[in-house]
Order: sequence, then structure tokens, then C-alpha cells
Amino acid sequence: MKAVSGIKVVATNRKATHEYEILERYEAGIALTGTEIKSVRAAQVSLQEGYVQEENGELWLVNVHIARYEPAGRLNHDPLRPRKLLLHRKEINRLIGRMRERGYTVVPLRMYLKNGRAKVEIALVRGKRKYDKREAIARRDMEREIRREWKGRFRW
Repeated sequence: MKAVSGIKVVATNRKATHEYEILERYEAGIALTGTEIKSVRAAQVSLQEGYVQEENGELWLVNVHIARYEPAGRLNHDPLRPRKLLLHRKEINRLIGRMRERGYTVVPLRMYLKNGRAKVEIALVRGKRKYDKREAIARRDMEREIRREWKGRFRW
């Protein structure tokens, strides 16, 4: 929950970078109800199982959990309802075309507030193979060891 230049990150999907190879990133607005935006402002969001689905030429954010806003009582929203993504028509058409290709999908990477409006960063991704994941873990461990060695050598 960092506020940098008018942006407050409320949720991130850390698993996405491990599970997928990120090809393209897009910023999209989200159509939310009143109680949903209040829960987003309170950072009550989970992107873990979320994905983007095409329906009738529109993109919908599916399976993203936005918690109920308790003070609303019975006038609350369904936490897992599909939410419409707001993008330019050109971007929507490009994403739909790529999503129809085998092996590509669109997932949310993070949700944030930008100038008071809820935005979601979505990415066109391709699933990583098991050996790609192992390679990434090995590279990360190796870099950590190198940093540790350099840190130990230059202590004054």
C-alpha cells in the first residue's frame, strides 16, 4: 500500500510473475458499485485467482474477490461478480485477438487507486513451463548469493 505520485497500490498478484511470462501490460479502469469502491479503498481485494474473459466484444474481470463492505448491511455487492474493464476499443480488439490464440491469457497484476479512481494493471501472458520456473528460481538464488558475497567483501 504505497502512495507514489497519486497512486496507491491496494492489491498485487505476486503469483502471476512466477506462473506466467508477461508479454504486454495495459492499464484499465473498472466499473464498480458504491460498496465495491469503498472496499477497494480499504484494500480489501484479492487478485490471486482472477483472469480476464471476453464476452460480446467486452472484457470482464472474473474471479477477483472484493470483500463486502460491512457498514452497507444488506445493500452489499457479490464479492466475486464479474466486473467490466474499461479500455479503448483498439486495445480491447487487440487483446481479444491475442486471447483467441492458443496459450495466451490475460490476468490482473495489480489494482491501485490513481487520482481517486480504481485502476487495474492487466497483462497478456503465456504460461511458463515447469523447467522455466525452476530456471527462474535458480537465477534468483544465484543473484542473491552474488549480492551476499559482494556485501561481505566491502564492509569497512
